[in-house]
Amino acid sequence: MNVGFFIVGSIIFAIYVAFLIWNIFYSHRKQREENYPNLKRNKVTDKTKTSQVYPDETDNKDGL
Repeated sequence: MNVGFFIVGSIIFAIYVAFLIWNIFYSHRKQREENYPNLKRNKVTDKTKTSQVYPDETDNKDGL
């Protein structure tokens, strides 16, 4: 009888985890659709490619 409770509990837990993961992905997709309706996934810009100007050692006026 203990093995039966363990098996039934494991099945219920597995179903719970499966629906939990499904709900996370479903809610994430719906939230993206509602908050960013015009955003295309292929047009995401990479912010790491923006050019940033860093002063080099010759621009240091303190002489350090």
